Amino acid sequence: MFAKLATALIVALSAFGVSAAPTISNNLVARGGSHSFDNYGGISSFGGFDNFYGSDNFDNSEFSESSITVVKEKEVVCHSESVVIIQQRLLVLQEMAKRIISEQICEVETQTVVFEQFHSSLHGFSRDLRRFSGRGVGYDSSIASHFSSFYNSDGSLSNSDFGFSGHNLGSSYVVPSGNNWDNSRSFTSVGNAYKSARSAVTKF
Repeated sequence: MFAKLATALIVALSAFGVSAAPTISNNLVARGGSHSFDNYGGISSFGGFDNFYGSDNFDNSEFSESSITVVKEKEVVCHSESVVIIQQRLLVLQEMAKRIISEQICEVETQTVVFEQFHSSLHGFSRDLRRFSGRGVGYDSSIASHFSSFYNSDGSLSNSDFGFSGHNLGSSYVVPSGNNWDNSRSFTSVGNAYKSARSAVTKF
């Protein structure tokens, strides 16, 4: 899972106390409905945005157990490493996400929306970990395999099309075994761990 990130929205005020931030007209509806970002604000880099997950599935919250095809022939067993090793790798993924967004998107509005989509979609994995989603705790091995294709030979970021969209997520799902989940106690212990972690999050 990717490390949890937080963002700050700074409102610029004029000398007269009036907001100086421009308002962009768009066709978004109330939260919870269909949100189309195709060509949002007339910005060309939003073209085709909705094709990835769908206009009614911005944060991939519609990803369900029925979307998953578990790869039965691929048995993976978890093995515990030092938490620092895990934190290091998750920080690498965090900084990679920031590099991709800041280097490969120039329109600041698109940077913002793409990041919020990425950030909010991680909530689904949090629900997996707490056994609220009905999905096994796992990952799509086919999509994860593209990590090695992030770079060109000169170290720059690749811009090649990997040939999938968000609709393909779950088609090669691997659920590692060997964790210590126990139905008699883990709902409580994991719930308490989640609350402790959330209480430590600084609100910006």
